Parts: sequence; C-alpha cells; structure tokens
Amino acid sequence: MTANPSRELHRIVIVGGGAGGLELATRLGDTLGRRGRADITLIDASPTHLWKPLLHEVAAGTLDSRENEVSYLAQAHWHHFHFRQGRVYEVDRANRLVRTEAVRDEQGNEYIPARAFPYDTLVLAVGSVSNDFGIPGVREHCFYLDSQAQAEAFHRHLLRACYFANTTEGERQPARLHTAIVGAGATGVELAAELHHATRQLVAYGLDRIDPARDLRLTLIEAADRILPGLPPRLSGQVADLLRSIGVEILTGERIVEADAGGFRTASGRYVDAAIKVWAAGIRAPDFLARIEGLECNRLNQLMVRPTLQTTKDDDIFAMGDCSACPMPGGAWVPPRAQAAHQQASLLAVNLRRRLEGRPLREYRYVDYGSLINMSRYSTVGSLMGNIARLWSPSVFVEGAFARIVYLSLYKLHQVALYGVVRTALMTMANLLTRRTRPRMKLH
Repeated sequence: MTANPSRELHRIVIVGGGAGGLELATRLGDTLGRRGRADITLIDASPTHLWKPLLHEVAAGTLDSRENEVSYLAQAHWHHFHFRQGRVYEVDRANRLVRTEAVRDEQGNEYIPARAFPYDTLVLAVGSVSNDFGIPGVREHCFYLDSQAQAEAFHRHLLRACYFANTTEGERQPARLHTAIVGAGATGVELAAELHHATRQLVAYGLDRIDPARDLRLTLIEAADRILPGLPPRLSGQVADLLRSIGVEILTGERIVEADAGGFRTASGRYVDAAIKVWAAGIRAPDFLARIEGLECNRLNQLMVRPTLQTTKDDDIFAMGDCSACPMPGGAWVPPRAQAAHQQASLLAVNLRRRLEGRPLREYRYVDYGSLINMSRYSTVGSLMGNIARLWSPSVFVEGAFARIVYLSLYKLHQVALYGVVRTALMTMANLLTRRTRPRMKLH
C-alpha cells in the first residue's frame, strides 16, 4: 500500500514521468535520495518514457520508439528513486494519499493491483492530452498522439493501409491512404512533413504499386487564419510555403464541427475526405485534476499555481509543465512547451531541497529560447531567442543545417539531464555507428 518503507524520511511523490517529471525525479534522486535526506517516488501509467516531441516520428515510423525509450525502473535503480506503475485517478488531500488504478494486460487481466501512496510533498507533472472540445465523432474516428502507445498504434494502422493499397488487386481504393490532420500547431505540422517523407520511403522499400502523387494525399486543417498561429508570422509563412511545395494541402480558417468514418465536416459546410484522421488541435490537462477537492483549476483542467509552482490552495502540492497554469509578468501564462517543463524541473529540484532546509522558495521566470519546427528531411526552421540571439538581435531566424543541429541539441540536453554527459555521448556515438545497419524507418 505504501510507496516506501522509510516512514521517517520526507516523502516526495512525483506523478507523471514526462520530460519534466522524469528529469525532476532523477535530479532529486541524485541529491536527496542518494544522501538519504528524502524518499523519492515517481508514478506513471507506462513502464517507459519517450520524449514527447519525438512522437510524430514514432507515428510516421521514421523513429523506432524501442531504441529511444527509457525504462523507468532502470532509471530509478540508477538514480536512487522508486518507480511505481499505475494511472493516478485521485488525490486524497485529507489523508495525503495518491491513488492509482489497477494495471491490466491486453486481455484485461490485472497484474498490478490498485494502490495508495502517501506523500508529504506532491508534485503533479501529468502533462496534457488532446482536447476534442466535445465535437461529435472525433473521439470515435480519430487518432491521437498523446502517448507512445497511441503513436505506435497509428504507425501500425498506416503500415497496414499501405500494404493493403499495394496488394489489393483491381481497384486499389487509393482513398484509403488519404490523411487529414486537424490542428496546425507544431505537432500537426511536423507530423504532416514526417508522413510525407515516410510514405515515400515505404514506396522505395518495395511498395511500388502505390503512386505517391495520387494515393498519398495529405491535408492539414487549422481553425486560425494561418498555421503555427502561436509562432511568428514569418516562421509560419515559410513553413506553409515548404509544406505546399511538397504537396501538402493546407486549409486555414476551417473549424471542425463533426468527424465521421469518411472525413471531417467544417463550420463553412466543407467536407474533407480522409480515411486516416489525426486530431492534434488543442490541449487540456487530465480530468482527475479538476476533481481534486479544494484546488483551483482553469477551464482546461490545469492547476493554478503561484510562481513558486505551489498550487494556490495547498503549499504541499506543486504542479509543473502542461498541467499547470503559471502566471507571468504582464498577465500572460507560461506556454505549454517542453522548454518550460525543463526549466520548471530545474527550479523544483532546487526548491524542494530548499523546502526541506526551511529556506524560502525561489520563483519561476519563464525564459523563451525560441521555437524550432522540424520538417523531417526537408528542412528545419525556427527563431532563436535568449543570450545567443541577442548577439545579433532580440530574435534570430534560422533554417537549414544549423537549425537542425539546434533542434537535435534540445533532445540531447534532455538525455544529458537523464544520463549525464559521458553516457549521452557514448549513446550518440553508438547510434551513429549502427544507423547504416538499420532500415531508415520502422517497417513492422
């Protein structure tokens, strides 16, 4: 029933093993856990971690998730914290408990019972999921890319659709490969470019009865008046031009009102045919957060926090990343981005140590280092901000090889936070040495 046998130690429970949660557990384990100053427990529904910005590559098949996933159990062993698998459904503030559902296999057989974990300090880092806004048919007919399991399920479906189109005699029903992505934020845009590249790789590997120009149609649908509406217009325009140049159809100003087996219907009355449908529009935090008695949430289920990342109504509960609503000077809110989760994990690693020592907590200040969009093998574009950019101007537009290097470095920084510099360097070298012995995409 309990997460640790050391009842005399301060119990820190972290719920959610995404980029921020796993980095925080690793840092605290290496400091407080290793020195016996606190008992650290990480809870996640999955047994493995995959950096969320890679999910569109897993979905397309251009990245094998098995080669890039992190075992929570191994990471916990190496870095002096506990890992407990289970999906949290309730936080019992009165009894200071976190409750998890039973874990079941594919056949529905229970192999980990429902449990409860006591805490002295609780950190909620459960990220976000796609927001379907209650639109009819979306949940029944669309794929989501919120998790590794969902990305892998999409990849399997894509492969089977391509195999069917390549082997069916007579009328091949090319419309079975028509794909529409709703939501032209970073995920939707990067997925469109990655799918364009991946499907042509499949043809090159031998599915040569598929005509890419005719059968592999891609449509990107966005309710705003331009793609990447949260990023600078110059960056948005360049990405749109690149997508159109490779044949991706872009529909802006089109709000989805219904989805069915054949496609999407928009508010303007337009019907977009699509056998394969992906929903990447909007986010919200998991529903159980809104059910935590006594805590404040916004309409997206995000927990309201102070700049110390403590929830507004409970000093013992912290929230970070996409599941939190953290204010910034001027009235804006910290955006739900990977760099924010990384920064907040670094702050909490310091603040939780200070809290045990009875020292005042530091406040979080979001630093925007810019935005980068990875367009598969076609290009990488973005804008850089911060100290490097200010050598020239407040914001520097980058593209091509340099932008690609910067984009890849973001993942390397995440790996360094988990493994350290030496091990990350060795892993990178091993990948470079073996990449030519593997196919360029996952074919099963």
